[in-house]
Amino acid sequence: MAHNDHKGKKFENFIFGILNTPFKSILVMLLIFAALAGSIMMLPTKLVLAKMLPGKSTNTFTIYIDMPKGSSINQTTVVSECVTKIMKEEKEVNDMEVFLGQGSPLDYAGLVKGSGMKMSVEFAEVVVNLSDKHGRDEKSFNMVQRLRPVIKNACQPIVNGTVIKMIEMPAGPPTLASIVVEVYGKNNRKAIMLAAETADILQATDGLVDIDVMADERHTEYTLNPIEVKASQSGLSIKQVNEILYLAFEGMGVAVKNTIDLNDQISIFVALSEESQTIETNTLQLLSNKLSQLSLMNQRGMMIPLTEVVEIKEELSVPMIYHKDLKTMVNVVAETDMVSQVYPLLDSREKMIKQFSNRYEVKKEPGINTYMFDLHLKDKMTGEKFLLRFDGEMKVTLDTFRDLGGAFIAALVLIFLLLVVYYKSFALSGIVLGGSFLSIIGVIAGHWVANLVTQETFFLTATSLIGFIALMGISSRNSLLLIDFAQGLIKEKGIEKTRAIAIASATRAKPIILTAIAIILGSALLASDPVFGGLGVALISGTVAAVIISLLFVPILLNKTKAI
Repeated sequence: MAHNDHKGKKFENFIFGILNTPFKSILVMLLIFAALAGSIMMLPTKLVLAKMLPGKSTNTFTIYIDMPKGSSINQTTVVSECVTKIMKEEKEVNDMEVFLGQGSPLDYAGLVKGSGMKMSVEFAEVVVNLSDKHGRDEKSFNMVQRLRPVIKNACQPIVNGTVIKMIEMPAGPPTLASIVVEVYGKNNRKAIMLAAETADILQATDGLVDIDVMADERHTEYTLNPIEVKASQSGLSIKQVNEILYLAFEGMGVAVKNTIDLNDQISIFVALSEESQTIETNTLQLLSNKLSQLSLMNQRGMMIPLTEVVEIKEELSVPMIYHKDLKTMVNVVAETDMVSQVYPLLDSREKMIKQFSNRYEVKKEPGINTYMFDLHLKDKMTGEKFLLRFDGEMKVTLDTFRDLGGAFIAALVLIFLLLVVYYKSFALSGIVLGGSFLSIIGVIAGHWVANLVTQETFFLTATSLIGFIALMGISSRNSLLLIDFAQGLIKEKGIEKTRAIAIASATRAKPIILTAIAIILGSALLASDPVFGGLGVALISGTVAAVIISLLFVPILLNKTKAI
């Protein structure tokens, strides 16, 4: 007991020495403010990076294969086989499933990425199942990062215009992509051209991968129209002409077979062989030659070449026009490669402003609002207007940080008002509030230290801000203990103010430190979690900072105010 009293007396004299020496008080205040400025500067200097939520290791991911419009199922198959061949060499891959011409069964990511709407020969998805994440050294997002350039370099050149995307399960709210640029314009053709330029800028921005323009490319297609007059003169019906076309290229049921085992009828399906259906190159002459090999028998038993009764029309396809909020829109999507979405977006946005200023009058969105990164473009020659709107996980990140920032300010205001009612003093309320806010030093510095000791980037996340808001109550409680104890010593025992503050700091140091240790030990379990790690680090490092602020900085402010 005497030993503890000796320790308490020693700490009391230490605090009293600081309070009673103006130079030491000023030095402590300068060090605290320097630490505050230094920690805040870690954000713009990118020593600490902000992100909605970091990636988490999972046991599966999906590879999206988007072929150019007009591609055949054979071409899609060849690219898919290229992807699966590379993935088979990975020892951590347990099995794969390829979905040709359709999307895979909907998962968390596919719900908003349109996987369920893929029903065309130019689409394919490869679902990759890995060994259990607890039994392998490489995390799934590290594997994706390593394999992405290998697969793209080997498989995308097979068919020009192919886009391959590596899709992981999102840790947070599912979005269309990490960064989405919505290009609005009344002229859909020009909007697509502007979207292509935007995609080129994103492609040249460090940290962005899987860039794609979600718009149909115009391609040559051929329409086969039966010539009714010639068919009638040849003794053929239109139904005969349509049926042979379906029979040749699509296949159709021509009869049924009864089966006793199944108690049902089985259709006999007839179609040309795959080799006969295939046209080597997409030309009118080759298609005409292929059709000339097909003949129909008329009512008189004569064979009529199909090309005599069918007209082949060559024309450009009509692209699908997408709308959002009744406005014509083209999406440009991009994923981030183990980086935050915010910094590549700001970088690419500056490049867009610089490049588009040559042909457009570029105006930024006025004020601070949900769409504050939007760019308004007006063609200098024609006066046509376009809008570049930024969306995706980036927007969710900014909205979340904005909302949490608003919640933090609201918490500050409410705490301040409650303290004013309790103490009847703006000065004391301001001291408690200032001491609570300074715990941000520990929160940011803690993320910097965590980033140094972890293999992957340790981001300042939404859960980190939740931890910071939670710290407000803990920090305020520490200051309240000191103020109430010091006031009691002054009023009830008549102790001089500086000595009373020093005694209060020394007396309340033990419960404050014990409370901090309990919080740190309880939060240590969260620190290693991929999603809630930011919350754990914020509580641990913020609590350490709150203790130092409460026992050093707050006593100095209390000693300088006349409200106590």
